[in-house]
Amino acid sequence: MRAFVMQEIGETGMTEKDRPEPGPTDAILEPTKGLICTSDCHTVHGAIGEREDLTLGHEIVGTVDAVGDAVEDFEPGDRVVVGAITPDWNSRAAQDGHPSQSNGALGGWKFANVKDGTFAEYVHVNDADGNLAHIPDGVSDHEAAYTTDMMSTGFAAAENADVPVGGTVAVFAQGPVGLMATRGAALQGAGEIIAVETVEKRQELAREYGADRIVDFEEGDPADRIMDLTDGEGVDAAVEALGADATFQDCIRVTKPGGTVSNVGYHGEGEFRHVPREEWGVGMAEIDIVTDLCPGGRLRMERLLRLLENGRVDPTPMTTHEFAFDQIEEAFEMMDEKADGIIKPLIHFD
Repeated sequence: MRAFVMQEIGETGMTEKDRPEPGPTDAILEPTKGLICTSDCHTVHGAIGEREDLTLGHEIVGTVDAVGDAVEDFEPGDRVVVGAITPDWNSRAAQDGHPSQSNGALGGWKFANVKDGTFAEYVHVNDADGNLAHIPDGVSDHEAAYTTDMMSTGFAAAENADVPVGGTVAVFAQGPVGLMATRGAALQGAGEIIAVETVEKRQELAREYGADRIVDFEEGDPADRIMDLTDGEGVDAAVEALGADATFQDCIRVTKPGGTVSNVGYHGEGEFRHVPREEWGVGMAEIDIVTDLCPGGRLRMERLLRLLENGRVDPTPMTTHEFAFDQIEEAFEMMDEKADGIIKPLIHFD
């Protein structure tokens, strides 16, 4: 089968690989639609270390091609989605309530990390009954692909921020994850959502998804502007959806004492993140810093699919470009360079 791989740090390409086979509890999927994520770009640039001929990708939907003998709830031909995170649900971490960290830090993140990812003609999925979900008839493959990561991660940011109904939240960066954090905050009843973004198209989408105010960081210090907008009080919660030291510090600077900083940004560069001492109350301002890795699992996917089925969110406006699987190298390069105003590229396998 064909697969799009990271050959080594800084190098990608299409190659031939053996078609995977399912173990007793596993499934093999034939992808129909997929999305490229900026984290794939981080991986290729060495954020998680050296990899050799590792198939990239973690955001796909498709049809079941084969299942192991012990799989109970899925069969060949089923239209399914698989989360970007595929935990081992019997691991100690999963039993302790942290399935994304199964078998070690970030251990639930298998695709394009510790095993081949999803940009291939056939994809292996561990623990099929725990990690797959059926796609409802009224939900398109295009829509469903967004549940795998962008919706799951962005909504987790809003959930972890724990914004009170009517409360205030600032979302730093309006890429796909930040946009879904904005939508998630709106769905949870935030009273005022401040989106930090400079790209006009992303600003427009932020408003569409529920942002009440836009702070353009190219027009001045965003933290100062947010403090002005809140009369010096700060916000109940701030979401870091970029993965940069500056935005992480700004989140702490704008969060009021007793508030929450919810981090879902992928911090792929640098050795440390810095905490502004005074705004942190010299360590005692009761600001919670909460982190998360894209929640996975069947229940999570089913809940997100329900939001799509009932029209609570439409993620497809984030799709700015579409490519055939044969064109994935071009799509990846555009995503890496953020060329032509790209936000999210959709890959057609079918």
